Amino acid sequence: MLGIMLQGAGLGFQNLLSQLENLGFFQYVLPFLLIFAVVYAILTRLKVFENNKGAALIVALAIGLLSLQLDFVPAFFQNIFPKFGIGLAVLLVALILAGAFIADEEKTYKWIFFGLGALIFLVVAITSLSDWQFVGSWWWNQYGGLIITLIVVIAAVIGVIIASKKS
Repeated sequence: MLGIMLQGAGLGFQNLLSQLENLGFFQYVLPFLLIFAVVYAILTRLKVFENNKGAALIVALAIGLLSLQLDFVPAFFQNIFPKFGIGLAVLLVALILAGAFIADEEKTYKWIFFGLGALIFLVVAITSLSDWQFVGSWWWNQYGGLIITLIVVIAAVIGVIIASKKS
């Protein structure tokens, strides 16, 4: 009942998200906060900034604002994070299904899911970069499939070698 009343008054959750989008919250504020937080966390770990958090704050603020200057970062974030969410959903479904059939004592499934996670990372990264035309050159179009195949084959060979040495 309350949800219907809020919708009628234009105060529904979807309307709120739409208003935040119109204000540039998702395009500018969230990418800025993400970049700022990561840069600040990295800078405070460096010896140069360990006793001067104010300088680290100013540098992180400057990098965060400069990264939004030409819309490259917001455009890339709008491309990669939805695909990242899909990749996480695939990994979650695989974990749920594996949890139903694999015993907790079995350790090899951790490596399987690490490999699946790595594969999902590669797919998300490559499709996001190619959609963004960062890697969409003729060279990548010609050799990209071969490179991905070689990476998967090498990873499989390493996995087989590690598994055979444990046996």
